Amino acid sequence: MIGLVLAAGAGRRLRPDTDHLPKALLPVRGDVTILDIALANLAAVGLTDIVVLVGYAAAAVAGRVRALERRHHVAIELVHNDRAEDWNNAYSLWLARAYFGEGVLLVNGDTVHPVSVEQALLAAAAAQPGADLILALDDVKQLADEEMKVMLDDRGLMRRISKLLDPAEADGEYIGATLIEATAAGALADALQVTWRIDPSRYYEDGFQELADRGGAVAVAPIGTVDWVEVDDHQDLARAREIAWRC
Repeated sequence: MIGLVLAAGAGRRLRPDTDHLPKALLPVRGDVTILDIALANLAAVGLTDIVVLVGYAAAAVAGRVRALERRHHVAIELVHNDRAEDWNNAYSLWLARAYFGEGVLLVNGDTVHPVSVEQALLAAAAAQPGADLILALDDVKQLADEEMKVMLDDRGLMRRISKLLDPAEADGEYIGATLIEATAAGALADALQVTWRIDPSRYYEDGFQELADRGGAVAVAPIGTVDWVEVDDHQDLARAREIAWRC
């Protein structure tokens, strides 16, 4: 299994901090960046072969690869999305499809969370061997309109995932970390391709929905009471800097 970090986004709501840097390279603890925390978490669960999907300000990531490898004792390979500023992340994740067959632990490059999230995903994979995907789910947080919400069926599998779900009907929030089983590689790649071809502005979570609609088993791993944040704006970044000292 490998680690995969999606770090291609422009982070427009974080300007001027992201004028020349992707969100993933914003510092959150001294010189430690969001990407550093993602790599440290993956390495801590034994995943030392890492693919980083880059796009906006890709050269800034490329220039730090060797230092990041030394710091975290990992091997990093970059995959470039030349449409990152125009298209959404369904296309980004599809570009990494060649790696799905190895089994992937995917984390968003704009999320700060402790390694217990990765540990929960791996534990859930051992307990649910029939699942194609396992999503890290915050089923504690009070939900509102902006969150990527998840609704489960009576088997505990994902029925729907969307920001548009009624918070009162959702079972939790997807936090941007997923375990992709190797056996789901072809089906997921095809579902993502269908998704971005229909509309390149779609999220990769729409690809997860496509997979589920085709009969794929998308399970969840509740993360419990965990401090985490998706960094979209400066308020989120301030919160990330609080959390990072505990990661």
